[in-house]
Formats: sequence, C-alpha cells, structure tokens
Amino acid sequence: MSFDLTKFKQDIAVDGYSIVENVFSAPFMDRAKIELESAIGAEASFHGSTDYTDYGMVLLCALYGGIFIEIFDEQKFTEPVETILGEGSIVYGYTSSSMPPKATNYSSRIHVDCPRLIPDYLTNFGAFIAVSDISEENGAMHYLPASHNDAKEPTADYFEKNCQRAVLEKGAVFFFSPRLWHRGGVNPSNDWRHAITINFCRPYMKQRIDIPRALSHMESSDWSEKVKQKLGFYAQTPISYEEYYVPPEKRKFRQKYE
Repeated sequence: MSFDLTKFKQDIAVDGYSIVENVFSAPFMDRAKIELESAIGAEASFHGSTDYTDYGMVLLCALYGGIFIEIFDEQKFTEPVETILGEGSIVYGYTSSSMPPKATNYSSRIHVDCPRLIPDYLTNFGAFIAVSDISEENGAMHYLPASHNDAKEPTADYFEKNCQRAVLEKGAVFFFSPRLWHRGGVNPSNDWRHAITINFCRPYMKQRIDIPRALSHMESSDWSEKVKQKLGFYAQTPISYEEYYVPPEKRKFRQKYE
C-alpha cells in the first residue's frame, strides 16, 4: 500500500472517512474468517442460543487470541490510525460486525459511534475491516459522506437519498470518524458477511472493557510492544502507591499521549 498521509488526513477531515485497499493479505483474512466463526460460536454458547439481539457480534475479539492479537503488528493498519489519533492511541472497543445470512445485525439503525462532537478534535477513530468481500448484495454499510460535523441526526428520508454504500474487497479497511452517520445493511444472501470493527481512543480515556485485565489469563510474553501498547497495557491506572512509585519504565501508564 502506498499510503498518502496528507490525502488520508484530508479525506477524514473533509469526508469523514477513507477507504484503504489491501491493508491485510487474503491469507490473513482467510484465517480471520475461520477464527471469527469460531469466536461467534463461543459467544453463542455463552448466551446459550443464537436467539439474541447481538448474535454474530463478538464483544471483545482480543479474548480469542490468534489473528485478533496479530492484527496490530500490521503497520499498514496502525499507521492510518496513528495519523489521526497519534502513536499513543489504544483500543476502546473491539467487536466483530458479522452479519448472519438472511438477516441484519445490531448496527441497522442510523447512528454515530461516539456521542461527543468536539470541533477540530477527535477523541475516537473507527476502523471497519472487511474479512470477506462486502457488497450491496450481502449487507454493505450505508454511510452519509461529510456528515461527521453534524450534531443532529439526519432524517431517514435525507439519509436514504444521500447515503453511499461501503463496498469493500476482502482485506480493505473503511477508516472513519466515529461521528460519521451510518448504519448496517441487510444481508439477503445465504452466506455470512464477516467484518471486524475496532474503535480507537486517546490513551487517557477508559476502554469499553478493561482489556489488559480481561486478558490477564493469557500468556503475553511473546506479544510485540506494539500489540501491548494498542491493547492498552501501557495506559493502565496504578492501583497502589507501590505501582505509582516504580521506575518510569515499569509504570502502568508509561506511553506517550497526544
């Protein structure tokens, strides 16, 4: 990928989104599909059935290890995020956005992913990863270009007349302002439509789930510094004087922040 930093920043500022092709390889996405389907099955087991509102959504993908950890070692993925939020950005939310056959999912309403609208400042940034090819025929996202500075929700009629569809090839990423008005489509096909959505935030903010604590049962010694940083391991709040007064390189919060 030839990443044009200036154009990417301009696209996000003006249009509220940017589509970057070939961020992940086809073999990596093939692995992602297998591991995602396994995780969806595990979530259904937790709920005791598939008859619940969020069926198909893995609440915290990182819990399942594998590609969900390795994904942050891909510079072509983290560089665009850091272009907008800085190197200190961490994961806020990390879910699947898979859509079952003949169905829609929890994203089907017109919405934004962040309630805060602060002029010229983003607290969060979104990345929608196409694990499989995403088309109008299998539930591509509807989005309203340049709506990220609109505090008021657009009317359904206006949205319908002016929205576009996020048609993506496997391995592409739809990067977007969390203030961009959008909604999920409907998948009338006979196959699952698989995607992952990661919402990043500033490191001084709380994560949706305390990821370092949630993953405390996992062996992380072989994870890269980038993986640990993005998952929030270096942006934790000390729980005691002892943790607070350790040397800087051992502190719970020891990364840069913008």
